[in-house]
Amino acid sequence: MKTASELFAILQESDESSSIEAKRSGTATHSVLETVCAFANEPGLGGGYLLLGIEEDDTALFPSYRVKGISDPDKLQSDLATQCAGMFNIPIRPTVRIEKIDGSLVAVVRVNELAASQKPLFFKNEALPQGAFRRIGPTDQRCTEDD
Repeated sequence: MKTASELFAILQESDESSSIEAKRSGTATHSVLETVCAFANEPGLGGGYLLLGIEEDDTALFPSYRVKGISDPDKLQSDLATQCAGMFNIPIRPTVRIEKIDGSLVAVVRVNELAASQKPLFFKNEALPQGAFRRIGPTDQRCTEDD
């Protein structure tokens, strides 16, 4: 598993990608869960990393990121684990680590790709295909009937 510093360096060099997503939020938002779903669903990707507590620097000429940090790592980990276990059609068990970058706490979340027999992963309270997501480049895309 890559460290927060390694992932941050990759973001600074090449921006978000099909396997790395940065989120400024230090909470388990719906957007964070959409990315979890997309990493778990995308065929051949092998999963991906979420780096929470990192924001894009909108003032930079080229893609650049800065550490915002998270304020309540225990709550973040508990909420993320609980929501991943209960909000999808099958429980997801991401690996979550809290690390420091430049003195601020960030969360590294590793999501593994699901086996083909377990796909599609989707939000239980949303109908298919809209409740399922795929990772296409650096974006989370709602699934279509064709997916």
